[in-house]
Amino acid sequence: MKNTFICLLLSIFLLRGIPLAAQEEFIEPPSRQLAKIPFNQLTGGIIILQAKFGNFPDTLNFILDTGSSGISLDSTTAAYLKLKPLPSDRTIRGIAGIRKVSFIYNQQLHFPGLTVDSLDFHINDYGLLTAVYGERIDGIIGYSILNRYIMKLDYDSMKISICTRGTLRYPRGGYLLKPVINQLVAQPLRVRDEHTVSSKFLYDMGAGLCMLLTRDFINDSNFLDKRKKHWVKEGEGLGGRIDMELMVIKEVKLGPYRFKNVPVYVFDDVNNVTSYPYMGGLIGNDILRRFNVILNYPQGDIYLIPNSHFTESFDYSYSGIELYLIDGLILIGDVAKDSPAEAAGIKEGDQVIAINKNFTQNLNQYKILLQAPNEKVKIIIRRGAEIKEIEFKIKSIY
Repeated sequence: MKNTFICLLLSIFLLRGIPLAAQEEFIEPPSRQLAKIPFNQLTGGIIILQAKFGNFPDTLNFILDTGSSGISLDSTTAAYLKLKPLPSDRTIRGIAGIRKVSFIYNQQLHFPGLTVDSLDFHINDYGLLTAVYGERIDGIIGYSILNRYIMKLDYDSMKISICTRGTLRYPRGGYLLKPVINQLVAQPLRVRDEHTVSSKFLYDMGAGLCMLLTRDFINDSNFLDKRKKHWVKEGEGLGGRIDMELMVIKEVKLGPYRFKNVPVYVFDDVNNVTSYPYMGGLIGNDILRRFNVILNYPQGDIYLIPNSHFTESFDYSYSGIELYLIDGLILIGDVAKDSPAEAAGIKEGDQVIAINKNFTQNLNQYKILLQAPNEKVKIIIRRGAEIKEIEFKIKSIY
């Protein structure tokens, strides 16, 4: 009778397609925290992590970037550390160029409480990023580290937890994204203006803007209101500067979360960075910073929880000027044609002494002071041996 029962039990498992070996299936241990480190934020929500390279004592600044397929070091920083990169045939693509890169192989990166080894750093020139943000940019952290760990970013406490791979229970109150992660992260989104259209977009925490759309996507989708006002703008990326257009679209939908009246940039993707039509552009950190996020690359998950920045207004200001920190001086970069700054007489190359009586020479503060749509701004500039005070009203793009 006992043997008959065992045979019946085996038959039930076999008929139901349940292998006995499934009872011994391997289960990953729970994820555990390895380190918890602070981070800083720059214009547009860009995240800066500090770490030490190899055996060098200097603390370096790295941008955390889901839009990077590897890990890199600035060429000037590499020269300062007396490193000798090895040439390669590999290339990297950015919105403003394509270039070959050399490598420093099998290196370590030290965070407080955590050392990451066996890293191959490609070398790139980040002088323009340093000028744009007014902070020394020594490198970019991307997929090479993100795919090894589970990262928990909390924009309220300004800290990031680096955790081991393993099982993880996500907290309540958020939403689980299941993007396509193949070094870069492709996330489905819905955008709406005159019409509604869905496409994949690069999930790019290293982009200090809301969204960047390719002109091919704009033309093929035909979703924009053709009467929409366009504003000339200059952007910075790998390879240099490019001309773009700035406008506002009615809605961006990420998972269940909707953002109304979103500023977006449009550019000609001549280097096919987005592999159009696979992706129509990117979503940047001026939207993504509004969520505390768990990046679980090993499981192919991104988990979002709205944070205290979720309802903050977008930047609708338009002055028409770009500011750069070069050799310790804050200089006017591109001055857009027909912009408020051009009409007031500001010229490329002018040195900024103060904005609205702020003489701190803090680039980030000056950029914030220019984010005041419909407000007048006073800029003291030096042009050659002449000091001028120039006043103009900042326009609103919305």
